[in-house]
Amino acid sequence: MLRFILRRTLTMLLVLFVVSVALFALSRSAPGGPLASLVPPDQIATAGPLIEAKKKEFGLDQPLIVQYGQWLGHFVRGDLGTSFQFERPVSELIGERIVPTLELMGLGLLFGNLLALVLGMVQAARKGSALDYGIGTVSLVLMSTPAFFLAMLGVFFFSAKLGWLPSAQMSTPGDGSFGDLVRHLVLPVAVLSVVQCAMMTRYVRVGLLEELSKDYVRTATAQGATGLQARMKALRNALGPLVTVIMVSAPTLLGGAVVLESVFAWPGMGTLVLSAIDYRDYPVILGFGMIVAIVVVVSNLLADILVSVLDPRVRL
Repeated sequence: MLRFILRRTLTMLLVLFVVSVALFALSRSAPGGPLASLVPPDQIATAGPLIEAKKKEFGLDQPLIVQYGQWLGHFVRGDLGTSFQFERPVSELIGERIVPTLELMGLGLLFGNLLALVLGMVQAARKGSALDYGIGTVSLVLMSTPAFFLAMLGVFFFSAKLGWLPSAQMSTPGDGSFGDLVRHLVLPVAVLSVVQCAMMTRYVRVGLLEELSKDYVRTATAQGATGLQARMKALRNALGPLVTVIMVSAPTLLGGAVVLESVFAWPGMGTLVLSAIDYRDYPVILGFGMIVAIVVVVSNLLADILVSVLDPRVRL
């Protein structure tokens, strides 16, 4: 196990290095730049000294390889740089915004997967029935629907039409109570849960049906186990592949949470990243991109370890 973790850690570091190079190159190759936001278009001709001073302040007057080397040196020491737009450390900005984003992502992951387990077990128990086909069809439709469109439908019906739930922000001005936070969480968490559930339900169904067809399930049934007991035994053995899918889907759900934040005006990473992209705030863009990359590689490592714990037949 230790040798596997060490080997995977070295691979992860290599992957992160490649990702950092790609992110740095892509961010710098985008048209425009942070300096364009500092000067009105009609004053560019006379703003030469200001632009040059800002280039030097941001370090943009140096060759790209030097800029990358300096950024990488700071990054490995835990310094994500200073935001061009807010003139504050990127780590502080991300630290303030990441908690609301993790609330959405964590709750969406939790409720979505729990609902998927229930629906997948129902489909496996009623294979070939109208209920099985109905759940499968709805799941396929929801998988094919963009999350932001589901979010706008939720805002239209439950906020604009029915007035049951707030449509934006994290709290009502002047309130800030726990109940108020829960009301604001319902819509975005529900959308994320639906998206996660639609994807995972199909995996749960397929994994359970595969396990239910094996000899140990038939033996348990012949020895007097009920259908529910047999399905629960099969579910435990099917959890290995499911854990892998869940862990790999976590970064995708993080991206979905960031997109939905712009729809619900949620004060998380989404609004910060979108603002950074508009401003060409390179340190914020790189910091967020590297966080997502770290989440991806760590999720894959944890998935491998959890699978080996759940199923001793798996050898790392």
